[in-house]
Amino acid sequence: MAMNVGEQEEGGLMSEINTTPLVDVMLVLLIIFLITVPVVIQTVPVELPKVANIPTTTKPENVPLSVDANCDIFWGLGRLDSTDQLREKGAAYLLSEVEKQKAAGAKIELPEVHIRGDSNTEYRCVGGAIFAMQRAGYQKIGFISEPPAGNVTR
Repeated sequence: MAMNVGEQEEGGLMSEINTTPLVDVMLVLLIIFLITVPVVIQTVPVELPKVANIPTTTKPENVPLSVDANCDIFWGLGRLDSTDQLREKGAAYLLSEVEKQKAAGAKIELPEVHIRGDSNTEYRCVGGAIFAMQRAGYQKIGFISEPPAGNVTR
């Protein structure tokens, strides 16, 4: 607050503007703004994947799976009846590949699963195939997709 002491007349008008209340209000608004902005913007900090097409190297020991729009699962060209059959066949194949590599004396390298899913397939169908192959013991599961037209990288 400002106080005038001196030669001014008692009835005269004050020609100065007191800005102290304005500064107080602005500081309060600034503090409120700084407190509420982090509360309003609530996101989980994640690093989103960068999109890049990397050509896969197909090895003969890799497992080619296909899931069509009817939720039918195919191992190569052969249709499987259920995810239980997929898990059993996957476990047997993985065991035979590991035994083959042990017999050859080579470093054991587990085969990968390459899943080709129809664009009209429900997520649960592809998820069931992934879960069955994980339970069979596979650690590397990838998706085969078609790159966008005109996006050729070499």
